[in-house]
Amino acid sequence: MPTSIEFENISKQYRLGLVSTGTLSHDLNRFWQTKILRREDPYLKVGETNDRASKGNSDYVWALKDINFKVEQGDVVGIIGRNGDGKSTLLKLLSRVTAPTTGIIRAKGRIASLLEVGTGFHPEMTGRENIYMNGAIMGMTRSEITRKLDEIVDFSGCERYLDTPVKRYSSGMTVRLGFAIAAHLEPEILVVDEVLAVGDAEFQKKAIGKMQEVSKGEGRTVLFVSHNMTAIQNLCHNGVVLKNGIIEYTGAADACIDYYIQNRNLEKINTFVPDDRQRSNSGEGIKITDFKLLNRTPKTGDNVSFEIVIENEGSRSKEVEVAINFAGLNDVQFLEFNSKDYGKIFNLKLGSNKITITKNNFPLIEGDYTMNIWVGSNNNIVDWCKQCFLLHMDGGPINGIVPENRGCPVFLPCDWSCT
Repeated sequence: MPTSIEFENISKQYRLGLVSTGTLSHDLNRFWQTKILRREDPYLKVGETNDRASKGNSDYVWALKDINFKVEQGDVVGIIGRNGDGKSTLLKLLSRVTAPTTGIIRAKGRIASLLEVGTGFHPEMTGRENIYMNGAIMGMTRSEITRKLDEIVDFSGCERYLDTPVKRYSSGMTVRLGFAIAAHLEPEILVVDEVLAVGDAEFQKKAIGKMQEVSKGEGRTVLFVSHNMTAIQNLCHNGVVLKNGIIEYTGAADACIDYYIQNRNLEKINTFVPDDRQRSNSGEGIKITDFKLLNRTPKTGDNVSFEIVIENEGSRSKEVEVAINFAGLNDVQFLEFNSKDYGKIFNLKLGSNKITITKNNFPLIEGDYTMNIWVGSNNNIVDWCKQCFLLHMDGGPINGIVPENRGCPVFLPCDWSCT
C-alpha cells in the first residue's frame, strides 16, 4: 500500500509560561543565528524532556522529540499514552494547527480533524450553516455538500436543532455534528482525538463503526487518540505508544496495548496516588484524602479490607454514600461495591472520617486492576478519584478451586447439576 502520512524527524518545542520564545532578545537572537548566520537554532539545544510531573531546570520543553513513523493508506493507527505525552500535539501538527519546530510531515490528500469539542464551528451560525462552512474549508463544492447533507444530519441525530445556532448545543450534540461532518465529507485522512469520550455509549459505538467503514470500505486513513484501550483494540490495526513526547513502541495495536499496560506506573501498586486532572470534586468541602489496602498480600478468596479517609471541611456534618469500583488495565469497569446497596449511609462529622470496607471471599482473580473511589450525597457525586489505586492480586482458592485468568477477572463459585 502507498504511504499516506510520513513523520520525518518531527520535534515540537515550547517555552513554559510564555508565548513563543517569550522575550524580544530571544526572538532577535534566534533570527540572527538562523536567518543571517545560517546556524542551528541555539534554543534547540536547551530543551528538556516533557515530564509534566517533575520540575525541571529549563524553561524549554520538548512536547515531541524525534518522531519518525509512516502510516499506509487505509490503515487505522491508535496513538496511545498518558495525559501530557504529546498525543494531541502530534495530531495538531498533522492538522496544521501549529507547525513543528524541526522536521517534515508529508500527507497525501485532504485532512479532516476532530481535535476538541466545537473545532471549526462558529457558535453564532446554525448547524446547517456550519456544515456548509466546514465542507467549503475542506474544498468541497456546495453541490457535493448538499448531496451528503441528509446522511450527515441523520448520522448526527441533531435534525431538530439543525437550524439552531451551535452555541445552544450541548457538548455531546456538538461532537455528534462535528464527527458526522468530518466522516461524511470524504477526506482522505481522518484525525480524531479523545472527543468521542464526550458522546454517549450509543454514539461512540456508531462512530467507531463509521471509522471502520471509512478505513476498510473506502480506503481512507484514520489516526485515533483515545484512553479507552477497548476502542483502540476494536478499531485500530497498528499503534504508536508515546511517553514524554518520545516514541516508546510501535507495532500491531494489541502489542502496543500490552506494552502500554505492562509499563504503566507499576511502581504505584497498592498505593493511593490521586491525579487532580482526573478528579471530579463539587467544591462542597468533602474530599478523599487517603485510601489503604489493609491486607499485606491479598489473594483470590481472601477476606479483603480497604480503608477510606474522607475529610469534611464544610460547615456541618453531611450524609454520604461511598463506593469503590474496579476496572481492568484497559479501563473497562466490571465490579463495584456501593454502601447504598447495603443500606449504609454515613454521617460525616467535621474533620477526618475513616470508613472500612470488607469483602469476604474476594472474587478478583490473579492480576492487576485500577480502582476508582467516589463519595456521593443526594444522588450527586461530591468527590471522585479516578484510577487512583493500582491493586495487585495474587492467585488463591475459592471453595477449593484456584481459578485461572482466561480474560474474565471475576470468579464466583456456584453449584452445577445435570438431570
